[in-house]
Amino acid sequence: MAAASSLGKVPALKRGIRFRDLVLFYVVSGLSVRWAATAAAAGPSILVVWIAALTCFFVPLAASVMELSSRLPDEGGLYMWTREAFGDFSGFIAAWTYWMSNLPYFSGVLYFGAASALFAFGARGRILGATPWYYLAFSIFWLSAITLLNIRGVDAGKWLNNVSSLGGLIPMAVLLALATVSYLRFGPAIKYPLASFTPHWTLDNAVFWSSVFFAFSGLEAASAMGGEIENPRRVIPWAILVGGALLAFAYIGGTGALLVALPPDAVGGPDGFVNGIRALGTRLGVDWLLTPVALLVGLNAVGGAAAYLSSTSRLPFVAGIDHYLPSAFGWIHPRYRTPWVAIGVYGLAGIAVALLGQAGTTVRSAYDVLVAMGIISFFLPYLFLFAAMIKLQGRRVGPEVRRVPGGKPVAVLLASVGLASTALTIVLSAFPAHDDPNKPLAVAKVLGGTIVLVGAGVLVFVVERRRARTSAPLV
Repeated sequence: MAAASSLGKVPALKRGIRFRDLVLFYVVSGLSVRWAATAAAAGPSILVVWIAALTCFFVPLAASVMELSSRLPDEGGLYMWTREAFGDFSGFIAAWTYWMSNLPYFSGVLYFGAASALFAFGARGRILGATPWYYLAFSIFWLSAITLLNIRGVDAGKWLNNVSSLGGLIPMAVLLALATVSYLRFGPAIKYPLASFTPHWTLDNAVFWSSVFFAFSGLEAASAMGGEIENPRRVIPWAILVGGALLAFAYIGGTGALLVALPPDAVGGPDGFVNGIRALGTRLGVDWLLTPVALLVGLNAVGGAAAYLSSTSRLPFVAGIDHYLPSAFGWIHPRYRTPWVAIGVYGLAGIAVALLGQAGTTVRSAYDVLVAMGIISFFLPYLFLFAAMIKLQGRRVGPEVRRVPGGKPVAVLLASVGLASTALTIVLSAFPAHDDPNKPLAVAKVLGGTIVLVGAGVLVFVVERRRARTSAPLV
């Protein structure tokens, strides 16, 4: 198998990702239809929170990714940006936490997809809904398929991403159409007073609002495949603008549509979106829409897993090239021109975490620990990203680099807002739910899990660097 000689030179990778593919990637990685229902269940004040999330996190993230991808357009994305700004150790830890925190996400999002798809099968589906092995089989099948398609080549992997994007766009379009017709025929489900649009500060509300902010995460993921994107300096900014506009409209418009058409308690719970479609379909006499929409929502979940597995697996690939993971991670398949070892290992790790989630009590406890590790570690890479954006403003770049409009002052301001939003979210994510029976233990699990995860990354970095130095030939 071939191995790349340095991060800046990966000639064997195929540049097969074009503008359309990238726009749809941003849609499939960023748009999870369940967020519209989760937000709507919180009432009309959530619309103000969506706007705050758009302003304080999404816009800073989009601006930072646009410029950083133009400054350093090679394979590796977040790893490259952080390494360039703060050195090898910081780059590795940023990549490690991003890589590891996504492992529990795969089984979580696929379980949601499995539950949503069952709505298409009526009573027979409800029987399977109480069967844990159905969810496990669904997760393992799709993680295996996603892994094999991405090893097979960038064209096969992007095909799945492109098709899966329809699982978010079509259900959202159906929701907007049904809500509009329902409003015109029956009026609003609830007439909200103006005061209900004002967010009310409580600790529980603040924790929920911070999670809403990160519904807008994911714009950074595609840049990990910079070496496989055609002309990334030109394509990434325009794809972010188009894909980002679709995301913002879908989330805010979808939440508003549910608020207008249905009372908040009709869309609560993990199946809130599909329940909302079912309620609207019944009211308007188009019950048949539930089956295709439920299947599409399941496809949306598959797409979320596919997008993050395909992009995030490139981080251990570049770490392998730099010898901070075993060199096999840097191997490129001679026929398919993909980092097949990195993709395969990441897919197998996702399957292992899914198995932990359905195994016996002791193993299930291990899965819970992994989830606890991922709570804060999911946000840590964004601290590195925004900090790198600020740090790199002091370095000159050529005319080919696309800067944030307004130059350094605007770039620093936006990145600082994103950094502050992320830091506040990290603090809030450590607080347990109000109904948690053992709050000190819950906090200890989150903080302890984070320390273990970061500590494991430090250990891997130190061991692999020492091994690389020991095995390096003497000059």
